[in-house]
Amino acid sequence: MVKKSTIESIIREDMADMWALLNPDEKRIITDNFHIQTFKKNEMIYSEGEKATQLMCLIKGKVKIFKEGVGGRSQIIRLIRPVQYFGYRAYFAGENYVTAASAFETATIGFLPMNIIETQIRKNNQLAYFFIKELAMDLGISDTRTVNLTQKHIRGRLAESLLMLKDNYGLEEDGATLSIYMAREDLANLSNMTTSNAIRTLSCFSNEKIIIVDGRKIKIIDEAKLRKISRFG
Repeated sequence: MVKKSTIESIIREDMADMWALLNPDEKRIITDNFHIQTFKKNEMIYSEGEKATQLMCLIKGKVKIFKEGVGGRSQIIRLIRPVQYFGYRAYFAGENYVTAASAFETATIGFLPMNIIETQIRKNNQLAYFFIKELAMDLGISDTRTVNLTQKHIRGRLAESLLMLKDNYGLEEDGATLSIYMAREDLANLSNMTTSNAIRTLSCFSNEKIIIVDGRKIKIIDEAKLRKISRFG
């Protein structure tokens, strides 16, 4: 069991944006009701149709939010990075989860019961505005993604996905290799295309000397051209 002092330290450091908005009594309530859980790679965090009861904060690792489509094909909706909040929209909407979440790699997640959060935001205007802002930013990202995934051609969609991975997770020490290794199927699901199209387009980018592909490692060697393809794709 994680010590209370350790939990408080994690919340204070990793959830500093929210922690700063709380008074001493609110901080005590949050600390008393916060728990931490580690998920193995590909382990489900929540499933579509489940009741939404928890605010989740990714402390370490990577998480994917996805939805099963026609014929069992998945669509990756979002990739969560530390330290982002997720899993709370459905609660505020009064509905069950319309997506699912799983650990993309080993992930450490903090959980807070949403009824505790709801009680606090009814008393704390700054905390309420914090979640309004979080939801608004998520909606903006979602709207942009929807347009891009439906209007861009395959090359533009894949280029956008590669740049999103770079912006979300950064690069390795060489300053070029993405700090996330994705299977072709996952990259296809992120880009709204078939796996075969993802493989073929990656090969084209490689032949055009935009990227270098080494197994699941992808090195971006011409970011300017990749951004141009994404923009006009």
